[in-house]
Amino acid sequence: MTREHSESGEHLTLEVRDGRRVSARLVLPAGARACYVLAHGAGAGMQHPFMSAAARELGALGIGTLRFQFPYMEQRSRRPDPPPMCHGAVRAAVAEAARRAPGLPLFAGGRSFGGRMSSQAQALAPMPGVRGLVFLGFPLHPAGAPSESRARHLFDVEIPMLFLQGARDALAERGLLETVVARLGARATLRLVEDADHSFHVPARSGRSDEEVRG
Repeated sequence: MTREHSESGEHLTLEVRDGRRVSARLVLPAGARACYVLAHGAGAGMQHPFMSAAARELGALGIGTLRFQFPYMEQRSRRPDPPPMCHGAVRAAVAEAARRAPGLPLFAGGRSFGGRMSSQAQALAPMPGVRGLVFLGFPLHPAGAPSESRARHLFDVEIPMLFLQGARDALAERGLLETVVARLGARATLRLVEDADHSFHVPARSGRSDEEVRG
């Protein structure tokens, strides 16, 4: 692992499966009270404005973040890696966060696809030190094809899960998601953002800006 400091955090290089290396960025505010391993969505990497804003706003609340690239995104490919490769990247990022922020409560998850890969990794084999998962728009199903199939592995996750979800999310029909969360029981909590879509964008008629929604 190599490192490089910058004003917006510390740039890291992580080694994942099969000798591949990916970029990562650690933002750890002074007096941090937790660290969140924040995985990106399928179509945009860790430097996407949503990801940068999330890291900045969480930092203002005293929550550190470690963002990272999945190997396919590092290589500028549009096709996501097979799940085992993604799981390996999540595990490498979690291990690095634990090393860099010892003693801090550690959480994992992320944006859409990244949150799903994190939960799959946790379901297959618990990640050391991770106290809970936080999903920023869990992709329960493809747009226009409501289903609970992507939620099956969640029942093998034994740590708390927080679902932050837009009420108009086309990738998570509200009734289906509420049913899944109810079946997961006390380990799962759902927080709906009214009027927001999968990207947490709200229409102008809501009277709120996207920044206010994220806040």
